[in-house]
Amino acid sequence: MTTQALPHRKDVPVHLTWDMTALYATPEDFYADLDKAGKLADELTSESMLNLTDAVSIVHLLQTYEAYLTILSKAGTYAGAQSAVDMGDRELQIRARDFDSETAKLNSQTAIVAQTLKQADEALIKQAMADNDKYRAFLADLLAQKPYALSLELETALMSLSPVLDLPYQNYEQCKLADMSFPDFEANGQSYPLSFSAFENEYETAVDTEFRRNAFKAFSKRLRESQHTIASNYLTQVKKEKIMADMRGYDSVFDYLLHDQKVSRAMYDEHIDTIMQHLAPPMRRYAKLLQTANGIDKMTFADLKVPLDANFVTQVSIEEAKQYCVDALSLLGTDYTEMVKRSFEERWYDFAQNQGKSTGGFCASPYGEHSYVLMSWTHNLGDVFTLIHEIGHAGHFYNAGQTQNYLSYEPSLYFIEAPSTCNELLLGHHLLQQNTDDKAFQRYVVSSLLSNTYYHNFVTHYLEAYFQREVYRAVDAGKNLSTEDLHQLMQSTLQQFWGDAVEIDEDAALTWMRQPHYYLGLYSYTYSAGLSIATQLFKKLRQGEDVIDDWLAVLRAGGSKTPSELANMIGVDITDKATLIDSIGFIETLIDQAIDLT
Repeated sequence: MTTQALPHRKDVPVHLTWDMTALYATPEDFYADLDKAGKLADELTSESMLNLTDAVSIVHLLQTYEAYLTILSKAGTYAGAQSAVDMGDRELQIRARDFDSETAKLNSQTAIVAQTLKQADEALIKQAMADNDKYRAFLADLLAQKPYALSLELETALMSLSPVLDLPYQNYEQCKLADMSFPDFEANGQSYPLSFSAFENEYETAVDTEFRRNAFKAFSKRLRESQHTIASNYLTQVKKEKIMADMRGYDSVFDYLLHDQKVSRAMYDEHIDTIMQHLAPPMRRYAKLLQTANGIDKMTFADLKVPLDANFVTQVSIEEAKQYCVDALSLLGTDYTEMVKRSFEERWYDFAQNQGKSTGGFCASPYGEHSYVLMSWTHNLGDVFTLIHEIGHAGHFYNAGQTQNYLSYEPSLYFIEAPSTCNELLLGHHLLQQNTDDKAFQRYVVSSLLSNTYYHNFVTHYLEAYFQREVYRAVDAGKNLSTEDLHQLMQSTLQQFWGDAVEIDEDAALTWMRQPHYYLGLYSYTYSAGLSIATQLFKKLRQGEDVIDDWLAVLRAGGSKTPSELANMIGVDITDKATLIDSIGFIETLIDQAIDLT
């Protein structure tokens, strides 16, 4: 496969790049702000600041702490996000490293702040909550953490050890991205290059069955060569979390990991069990549809991401994408759509394709500023879904940042994907309404929602979550797992979900080795959780229910409320599994549509 050489960053048209001068006009301003953060760190850790004798001193400490963290949020986006646009740009990379080394030092210095607050007298904290509503939500969270706080000396020691304790994630990324080189593979009499990104971004969805399966086989063979290293590294991460849970006095590692999400163990378990019971049968029908539409003799794990509409091609310009987004999101009101228009005018996006740019996409949201979205524009309609997804994150943090203080504006992980995935559903609905006579276009949009929005969140990440729960259950019970145990747990998870519809072999069992989510706590299940909420909201909007003002209030609430409270604001009860079952029912209707259109 030959691809046209990408341009250097300096040769990319400016209008395709984001404008970081909205954060800092010059790099010198960035470094000046870092110096300011250093001075605030000295002030924060002074004896007078940490002497919490009354409610006033607690509020004063929080005000200074917030000012310090706000600078790091802004500077971190300027340095970190910019470094992703060109890995070969020495100046950008040095700036990112300067920020990382400086903040590591500052965060080590200021670790005592959070610990001092946790050790503070409970009566003083409650008095500060009564006196100052601004920090009420943060201090309520602090009180909830107090029973699990260790001594000041132990907490400080753990913080100083964090670079070592965080090594499993870094080791995994190094192994995956730096040490793993893949041999070429053969298909249809030709030789093709292979890499992690090439397989997951391109080959996995290739239409040609021999090419796709041979790529998967070669990819899996290379994964297997690193299986024991990655297994040892992952099990180190899990054991570390179990030790931390025990040290802090949690009943289980699950309670420890769910605490900050403000989600109960019962809600978590019911979510995972309900999806396995109710989503597996319709997804097997979807697998059969892919098999029939693509003329595949026997469905294997390597075939699950083959497109339903491989031959449908439509070119979309950025200007057309902007109009699609504005029109699709008009349901959310004038203020929201004005923000979307402004985001294009003010260049919140980096659309360029250039050498050295990070793959994938992300939305960086510095507190008190607008967001910055990185993606690579390929003129495909799928890019519009990615764009409107990231706009959902941007709109969420933009609204929350205008209303909440820094310490309470970031929502629970459980809720984080709801605004972004709802936007995708609104786009799909808008596109279907615009092209009612074009059946090929209709099928493409429905299949995009199924293969991207729902498969990604409700299947790929859900199966990660199911496997992850089995691993934690074993470790929580004191069992020692081996590499082969991990393979078997993954294989049985996949077999339970796909049944006889898909052949799950020993290569499929290696799937757990591919994702970094296992190093980020109980993160994987939150994708389906957020999309379930988004589906309920979308159904209400489509049916004309008056929930727009309530939804905007949810976005503004940020992290000041629990996921359950946020969902209740739009009339959704996430504690009742009927809500999740209803969302799965919506996926079934999409599968029915896809079958009817095929």
